[in-house]
This record gives sequence, structure tokens and C-alpha cells, in this order.
Amino acid sequence: MARASRPATDPEQGAAEPAGGVAAVERALLIVSAIEASDTPSELSEIAARTDLYKSTILRLLGTLISAGYVTRLSDGRYDLGPTSFRLGAAFSRRNAIAHRVLPALHALVDRGTESASFHVRQDAETRTCLFRVNSHHATLDRIEAGGSYPMKRGAAGHVILAYTGGKGPRYDEIRATGFAVSLGERDPSCAGLAAPVFGHAGTLIGAISLSGPRERFGKSEIERMKTLLGPVAKELTLSLGGQWPDGLRRSPLPQSKAGKRRASA
Repeated sequence: MARASRPATDPEQGAAEPAGGVAAVERALLIVSAIEASDTPSELSEIAARTDLYKSTILRLLGTLISAGYVTRLSDGRYDLGPTSFRLGAAFSRRNAIAHRVLPALHALVDRGTESASFHVRQDAETRTCLFRVNSHHATLDRIEAGGSYPMKRGAAGHVILAYTGGKGPRYDEIRATGFAVSLGERDPSCAGLAAPVFGHAGTLIGAISLSGPRERFGKSEIERMKTLLGPVAKELTLSLGGQWPDGLRRSPLPQSKAGKRRASA
């Protein structure tokens, strides 16, 4: 796992507070983020490695975070998210207007027999976050979870986000021309995905809606069928969120002779 950058030099090294923020608050949030990023409870040494903070600083801030319920300490000495963190997540789901539009769209796709449906947004220059996820009814699934962070440059959803936020090159030209990104085995050799953009006001990108699952279920005919389902949903979702669908956005792939040359290898 990539090490998070330290927001400021630790006071124990005698450096000044960072401009524009309170160091202790930034470090506390960094600790919570480091715990959230792991699929299992974290040891102190693991938190230190992810945050690049001193253990003494982490322990001091953990005391406050535990008291406030953001973190909990388990009987084996490891740390995990506390009840306050879960309440914040639940509140986000209740109050986020996007959720009331996106989740029904994802459920509708899955109910029509598609692969698992997800909605991704940009986290930073290198990472995307899966905001919402609805698993398919198939017995075998890919490993994508709501709240999880994934590489921007690997996976269909990430390529859609890059294509509509300044990405350059033949692959991104094709995505902008067709409105779809296909990824075969980039993030996981056994998985594949198809994604389309969702736009907001003035045609700015909100995120990417995607279908993903085992690669063997992403043959050419299956992908074409998924496009006929995903494309209209992406447009309807854009309009329901008050967005503008770009004029002239095509909904069919480029001719095979061009697409085959342009598509990056999986």
C-alpha cells in the first residue's frame, strides 16, 4: 500500500505548523484515513508506515479519536474504525442527493441481468473512489467495494474519468467519441469492466457508472449487449442530476479497424 504523504513535519522535529490548517487535526484525519484504507484492523506499526507519522504522535491522537468514537481499540491491540465513523457514513448515504439517484440506477442495471454495477468519482490525480456498488446476481463477482479506492489508470471507470478531465492520447479520444471505456484484465487479470460518463451542470463530469465482473463474461457480444443497457442509463442519470448530455456523443463503438488499433492492450 502506498504511503500517505505527511501533511506537515512533526512538531517533535521542531517545524512550524502548516499554513491553512491545524496540524493536529490534519494528522488525526490522516490516521483515520489510514485505518479506513485497510480491509482489516491495523497495528500501530502499520498506521505509522501508512502515515509517515511518529508512533508517539499517533498514540497521542488515537486517544482523542477513541474518546470521540472515530476509532476503537480491539482486545488484541489493533485499531479499527469506531461507531462515530460508521454513523457519519450512514448519514452521508441518507443525505447525499446523488445516492437517491445513483443507487436506483445501479439496482435497475443489476435487475436486468448485468454484471455488478458501481459509481466512481475522482479521489485525487492517481486514485478513484467507488461511492456506490450493487452486486450482480451471479455466483462469482469481482472485488469492488463501496468506499474503496482504486488506481485511476487501471480499470474502465478510471479511464472514463481521465478521458473527460483532460486525458490525452488515442485511448481517451476513443472514449470521448464512443462514450464508453472497456478494460480487460488491467486491475485484475481475471476481471473486466465497462464504464460510461455521468455529467453535471454545464457538461462537467460527475463520475463514471460501470459494470464489472469476471473476464470470461466479457466477450465481444456480451460487451455490446451491456453497452445497450449502460449507455441509456448513463444519459438518464445525467439528466436526472440536472446535468447536460454532450451534443453529438456517439453511442456506438468505432469501426473495428480503428478501434482495434487504438484500444490499449489489457
